[in-house]
Amino acid sequence: MRKGYINILVDRCKGCEMCIPSCPHDLISFPMKVLNKAGYFIAQFDDPQEKCPACKLCAVACPDCAIVVYKRVAVAAGGVK
Repeated sequence: MRKGYINILVDRCKGCEMCIPSCPHDLISFPMKVLNKAGYFIAQFDDPQEKCPACKLCAVACPDCAIVVYKRVAVAAGGVK
């Protein structure tokens, strides 16, 4: 079950690569394949084995607030009261 994942906001990313070394699981790369509207190559999140713990280190490292982190929240048995 996926614990977390990130979304890199394409139009905010300036390709500074500061998120890459901040990820303890090496899930962010800089393949220089996709350009955004401003002409910057963007970082890419790749997590086929679902290792992302949603630690938010990448989002903290990003100077342009281009990373949104999502974390799965466990729901108690019986639903929400």
